Amino acid sequence: MRDFVQRAVEILNVGENKDRVSLVQYSRDAAVQFYLNTYTTKSEILDIVRGMRHKGGRPLKTGAALQYLIDNVFTASAGSRRLEGVPQLLIALIGGRSFDNVDTPASALKEMGVLTFAIGTRGSDARELQKISQEPSNAVSVSDFTDLPSVQEKLRSSMETVIVEVTPESPTVLVDDDTARRDVVFLLDGSDGTRNGFPAMRDFVQRVVENLNIGENKDRVSVVQYSRDSKVHFNLNTHTTKEDIVDTVRGLRHRGGRPLNTGAALQHVRDNVFTASSGSRRQEGFPQILIVLSGGLSSDNVDTPASALKTDGVLIFGIGTRNSSREVQRIASDPNYAQSVSDFSDLPNVPQTFIASLNTIGVEETPTTPTVEVDQRTARRDVVFLLDGSDGTRDGFPAMIDFVQRVVDRLNVGENKDRVSVAQYSRDAEVHFNLNTYTTKNDIVDTVRGLRHRGGTPLNTGAALQYVRDNVFTASSGSRRLEGVPQMLILLNGGRSFDNVDTPASALKEQGIVVFGIGSKSSDSRELQRISYEPSYAIAVSEFTDLPNVQEQLSAAMSTVIVRATPITPTVTVERSAPGRDVVFLLDGSDGTRNGFPAMRDFVQRAVEILNVGENKDRVSLVQYSRDAAVQFYLNTYTTKSEILDIVRGMRHKGGRPLKTGAALQYLIDNVFTASAGSRRLEGVPQLLIALIGGRSFDNVDTPASALKEMGVLTFAIGTRGSDARELQKISQEPSNAVSVSDFTDLPSVQEKLRSSMETVIVEVTPESPTVLVDDDTARRDVVFLLDGSDGTRNGFPAMRDFVQRVVENLNIGENKDRVSVVQYSRDSEVHFNLNTHTTKEDIVDTVRGLRHRGGRPLNTGAALQHVRDNVFTASSGSRRQEGFPQILIVLSGGLSSDNVDTPASALKSDGVLIFGIGTRNSSREVQRIASDPNYAQSVSDFSDLPNVPQTFIASLNTIGVEETPTTPTVEVDQRTARRDVVFLLDGSDGTRDGFPAMIDFVQRVVDRLNVGENKDRVSVAQYSRDAEVHFNLNTYTTKNDIVDTVRGLRHRGGTPLNTGAALQYVRDNVFTASSGSRRLEGVPQMLILLNGGRSFDNVDTPASALKEQGIVVFGIGSKSSDSRELQRISYEPSYAIAVSEFTDLPNVQEQLSAAMSTVIVRATPITPTVTVERSAPGRDVVFLLDGSDGTRNGFPAMRDFVQRAVEILNVGENKDRVSLVQYSRDAAVQFYLNTYTTKSEILDIVRGMRHKGGRPLKTGAALQYLIDNVFTASAGSRRLEGVPQLLIALIGGRSFDNVDTPASALKEMGVLTFAIGTRGSDARELQKISQEPSNAVSVSDFTDLPSVQEKLRSSMETVIVEVTPESPTVLVDDDTARRDVVFLLDVSDGTRNGFPAMRDFVQRVVENLNIGENKDRVSVVQYSRDSEVHFNLNTHTTKEDIVDTVRGLRHRGGRPLNTGAALQHVRDNVFTASSGSRRQEGFPQILIVLSGGLSSDNVDTPASALKSDGVLIFGIGTRNSSREVQRIASDPNYAQSVSDFSDLPNVPQTFIASLNTIGVEETPTTPTVEVDQRTARRDVVFLLDGSDGTRDGFPAMIDFVQRVVDRLNVGENKDRVSVAQYSRDAEVHFNLNTYTTKTDIVDTVRGLRHRGGTPLNTGAALQYVRDNVFTASSGSRRLEGVPQMLILLNGGRSFDNVDTPASALKEQGIVVFGIGSKSSDSRELQRISYEPSYAIAVSEFTDLPNVQEQLSAAMSTVIVRATPITPTVTGKTLTIV
Repeated sequence: MRDFVQRAVEILNVGENKDRVSLVQYSRDAAVQFYLNTYTTKSEILDIVRGMRHKGGRPLKTGAALQYLIDNVFTASAGSRRLEGVPQLLIALIGGRSFDNVDTPASALKEMGVLTFAIGTRGSDARELQKISQEPSNAVSVSDFTDLPSVQEKLRSSMETVIVEVTPESPTVLVDDDTARRDVVFLLDGSDGTRNGFPAMRDFVQRVVENLNIGENKDRVSVVQYSRDSKVHFNLNTHTTKEDIVDTVRGLRHRGGRPLNTGAALQHVRDNVFTASSGSRRQEGFPQILIVLSGGLSSDNVDTPASALKTDGVLIFGIGTRNSSREVQRIASDPNYAQSVSDFSDLPNVPQTFIASLNTIGVEETPTTPTVEVDQRTARRDVVFLLDGSDGTRDGFPAMIDFVQRVVDRLNVGENKDRVSVAQYSRDAEVHFNLNTYTTKNDIVDTVRGLRHRGGTPLNTGAALQYVRDNVFTASSGSRRLEGVPQMLILLNGGRSFDNVDTPASALKEQGIVVFGIGSKSSDSRELQRISYEPSYAIAVSEFTDLPNVQEQLSAAMSTVIVRATPITPTVTVERSAPGRDVVFLLDGSDGTRNGFPAMRDFVQRAVEILNVGENKDRVSLVQYSRDAAVQFYLNTYTTKSEILDIVRGMRHKGGRPLKTGAALQYLIDNVFTASAGSRRLEGVPQLLIALIGGRSFDNVDTPASALKEMGVLTFAIGTRGSDARELQKISQEPSNAVSVSDFTDLPSVQEKLRSSMETVIVEVTPESPTVLVDDDTARRDVVFLLDGSDGTRNGFPAMRDFVQRVVENLNIGENKDRVSVVQYSRDSEVHFNLNTHTTKEDIVDTVRGLRHRGGRPLNTGAALQHVRDNVFTASSGSRRQEGFPQILIVLSGGLSSDNVDTPASALKSDGVLIFGIGTRNSSREVQRIASDPNYAQSVSDFSDLPNVPQTFIASLNTIGVEETPTTPTVEVDQRTARRDVVFLLDGSDGTRDGFPAMIDFVQRVVDRLNVGENKDRVSVAQYSRDAEVHFNLNTYTTKNDIVDTVRGLRHRGGTPLNTGAALQYVRDNVFTASSGSRRLEGVPQMLILLNGGRSFDNVDTPASALKEQGIVVFGIGSKSSDSRELQRISYEPSYAIAVSEFTDLPNVQEQLSAAMSTVIVRATPITPTVTVERSAPGRDVVFLLDGSDGTRNGFPAMRDFVQRAVEILNVGENKDRVSLVQYSRDAAVQFYLNTYTTKSEILDIVRGMRHKGGRPLKTGAALQYLIDNVFTASAGSRRLEGVPQLLIALIGGRSFDNVDTPASALKEMGVLTFAIGTRGSDARELQKISQEPSNAVSVSDFTDLPSVQEKLRSSMETVIVEVTPESPTVLVDDDTARRDVVFLLDVSDGTRNGFPAMRDFVQRVVENLNIGENKDRVSVVQYSRDSEVHFNLNTHTTKEDIVDTVRGLRHRGGRPLNTGAALQHVRDNVFTASSGSRRQEGFPQILIVLSGGLSSDNVDTPASALKSDGVLIFGIGTRNSSREVQRIASDPNYAQSVSDFSDLPNVPQTFIASLNTIGVEETPTTPTVEVDQRTARRDVVFLLDGSDGTRDGFPAMIDFVQRVVDRLNVGENKDRVSVAQYSRDAEVHFNLNTYTTKTDIVDTVRGLRHRGGTPLNTGAALQYVRDNVFTASSGSRRLEGVPQMLILLNGGRSFDNVDTPASALKEQGIVVFGIGSKSSDSRELQRISYEPSYAIAVSEFTDLPNVQEQLSAAMSTVIVRATPITPTVTGKTLTIV
């Protein structure tokens, strides 16, 4: 089939405006491979087709697949050009009869003008193919799909002669385009419970949208997702084309969350979506439709908001699951408008009629309501059976089922004839199938036969009657009640109901549903009569087995039914327009107003009553506040007075304290008086604020009140006796607008005054445009997001993703504008895209939407910061740092890092990267340390709170510009301008706990005297004990109020000891800096006020001096516990040291401090840092090798210092000196490579932060080898081959446990100049061997003496003159012959986790020695445990760099068991193939290198032999656990190596690795002419496996045996064919003889077989089954063509039925049976079954099956035909392995 598609595509003229192609594969359901608009070139399409995998699955549902094409493929959004008149062709390849009906979708395709060609096989239904095809002549059959080429030419000519006259048309809409203007909102349940069903919900939305007529003046669509709260994905006025909507819907991600608040979501769409500002046209009279998909019971009340929506004229459709169906019925406008599915994956089964019903909703429609009289002779009835499935009817249930079948058998079933549904009930009810599920009698009877009794108590007949009324007798379920078709319910009941039946029975009768009640002796006859349509329709039987006796009585009653049905429609009202105002109510909801709140609520209602509410009239918003503010609704939430009054009436008191009126006023400015919230201030509409305030504010109201006045907001403030009258006047626009009442119950007395004041308001407002901070031409920033993707952020990740999108939306994206990169990390880091990957905002947002959470632990934030520094903020990744553009890093971290963050964060800051950080409660302090400035750090409780991150924080990114040239004048400052930077340093140790409140008061009083402002005085506060912490920086706050508020909230830290010296150093390094807001370099006086309560435990002199040197004036204030002399030494002058007895006496020294501060005059000469430029010189590659074993722990700091001093004298640069650092003990670990860093500062930062490795024993030889393989290589930055001198400086503290001779010699041969420095613990001879010359070996007593040899080393290094002739690497085999295909197969099971890094390094070492290139050596890497994963194929990478980079990034997979055999088979079948890049057929050497760390759980011999037979040369490295097995796998024992564990891989002899390079080939494979007699090697082999309970343990061995037998067969369509069946009680075929034509497909399927289980064991029935169903022509048997037929039976027990008759029948047909049994089998029975007694084979256990394989093979080869498969012989030269 795949080949057929390729050939068909080859003859097409593919192109966007030429031929387009789509491909869909289906079984039970359909899956699109690609759409018509996915690919625009033939090569792209052919690539995908070639790689396509068989879908699998059953049953075959062709009807559903055709419907899928209509809904999803032949649509404009999927690339169909049907409406443009382009011919639409469908070529269907169908291999069987459909299990569903194809008539309706086939007809629909014809109506759409789609020309369908249907091609089937002998298994297809010829009539069905003709129905599907456009014309009967377009239906073609072949015997099987291998004959497809025979019809290709016919199809081609038919396609070429297609002349279709298509008049481009608009889709047919039931309502005229001018009137079909509907607003359709989808409300999707995105809670945790719908995660699996969400893709189906998304597809459903697309299907519905496809049927709408989208346009600004046509249909509009909005989508909202909800769980705990709601999120609008897009509004009704967001998209105006179908394509945009469908694209957005496809990209929707499931939000998750709980609980499920459906009521709140309904309210949200009412308040925020069905509004004019969101695009709703309700006021214009257009239909408003809400489609709710809900998967669970709501945690809140749904009735009130649902009723409110219905009152607004919104028509609600609902689809629920088994958990939510009843609730969805209550929500829906009508039970007909509610549908139920078992879960959302069944959404495709929602009847098309339900979806289509949306299209029938028009505007100016006056449906007629005729009375319909139906002639019953047309037999058009809807018949529903309701079966009692309670515990009491278990015995009678089969009789019920038979009765239903007999009744159905008399009906005239069909889509336009009789329809049938069946439901069952006990405690609750369940529908088995709906009236529109089946259209044939056979389908109904088949389903009814398969029904199972539900069971359960109690029996709720009333609820069941209600259920069928609401869920089955509905249009969406196929009921035609509204069309006048008679509706009948046949109830089979076996007991009295536990609930009331009268109400639901009456409701059924009111709808004209005729109920027949049939009961047994256990039923209540009176109850049945009440339920039945008429008492005479109640029928009684003694037992359900007597039902046949009443069949005639029922039939006669059913034939007399005549029904009249009358349908109905809704009405819409439109309001008039008038001029308007924007009125905001601000209500004090703090604890103090609880009693007065009802009066406040009444006041608001009365005020709203007198307003003229409407979108273009008066608008209203309501906000309630206490400590913080909460908006009840915005100015654009509601457009009618009734909506507002409803909300106000239901409003609850907020509660909380303290009362912060200032913050609330600021909230209004930021969130309510804004255009997005509905304010029309910029359009000149008057803005009114009515504030009801019941107390004095705890914060300052002056600034926000002034801001409101400046904005032109007219404020009325109404207070009580608890309020502050002055505060009210400050808030009000004018003092006369401030009104007081004794308490809020007196509000009516001021209502009239307020009304008259409001009516006289005339405000002149000049609309203005918002100001933008940065010009587009300068806004060129490189922004990198670093996202914590560890296990702890799984729930918060969607919010992180949304946050990134929000920030990106505010950027000006473009290649020469802003650039963005996103990196995710946990244990390690992954770059999702670089700064130069995307150049449009759309691409970035699309990619971000698709990000998946990685997971993993531990969290290595330090490593991630280092990763972005090394790999993202680089020119190659798109960074423009070197060009001077701002570099911004935004870190979202949700936990404490497992590694050090300070060093890499400092390094980034040194590079000029500006770091913003957002942390959670777990990580906030660490994030502050990472951020460039505390202002740049934000904290949220968890990432789901990211939407609450202040807009100011996000906006601050936009203020970062470029082109700034700071001047550096000498400034003399006049103190009268009060421009000072004042830092308070508070002693927060245990000794000051009691005095801390007094300190806080003192700070507030001092601040109160300052002239605070951004360009005035600035303030910072820090606290310390053992260590120091800054509470806020100098640039954190710009108003006095903010500072005082924060100071009030400070908490005492506690802790010991008191380290005042460290705290002074801390503020010098972290607070008195430009990034923290210090203006020292601008000449602004710097002051530090220290409040200290004790003597310091550390030295204060050095940091105090450092502060004075920087001109920072320190005032030291101490208590009686302080050391007065220490304070004087700290203070700028001794007179600046002030003493108090207790901190409560601080007010007494305030004047003294103020006087001292006012005398400070400072001349500050801002300094530009001096940069020293070194001269350039030719470069060197310098590698430091440090002994990090346990024995050097004490000396390690000295080694680190030595390296720093050595680096200081180098001229570091990319084209100058390069440096690498490696530390080792048992194994080696690179700290950084030669090409990792290009600046001295970067290297020194890393060296300073380096930790001692530890470990033993000391293996210097392995470390030197590591350098050869991993550091002195081009990929690691070595320039050896370019002639650059290579230096190695080794610091070694002990004798090596391994041999150093070989690697030392190799280094010398490579021209590496080695200096070895040892201690008295080293071996002097060993040092000399390692050194280039004996004089280069130096010893010191211990490493603290290293400075004594530093000078000698320096002079030696400077005199190095090395004449190196740049050379190409020596390759043992000439380039023309060195063409090898090398595959690495790596064991990544649970047992190799620790050794995996060494395996990765080993692969790199081998690759370094290969000559990589497309026409040279090729490499593939495969990883395996339970199953295998190809990381890259032989044709994926063509350069050594790409391979090494990919290998470095490999991650250990884990898993068990270890299936080495399956992995070997996998590489044979999938990697050593031409499509994966193997050149085996061209005669190039094929090499497999296996690293296996344990015994395989499966058989390795067969696949290893197969690989060897294919000419693959296998090398193997095993551990102590696997060495013997690896020898069996390897091509030769010499090709197998063993290590104790994989961490010893560096010790694998170089000769072993080098031996790979000696494999060369100058082979011209001969292609011998092979004559094969077609009568041979043609067998049909069927395996019949005992899958009963007794063989469970042995089943895996059976599966292996089948694979091994198949492996020896010559499988092919015209060669050997294979089938597998399994049996226990009954038999089942897994695949037929004609299912697969390749060995690979068969083996893959066999591997996946599952044990069936079951009893008893019926071997006779199974033999009969395979005779009748498998050894047949339709199943692929070629018995009639004379091909030998073989059956291999694997049996584990005696049969419960007779085997003789079916065994004889098989023999009569010439089928040769081999019977293989275990010790539990009956040997005589097996002999009777087998073709000959000698063909019966016995094993003790199935695990012994390999022992009889040869015996079976020999027996099979003697059967009638001798088949000798011939493998072509390849002649080549003998290879010598060194």
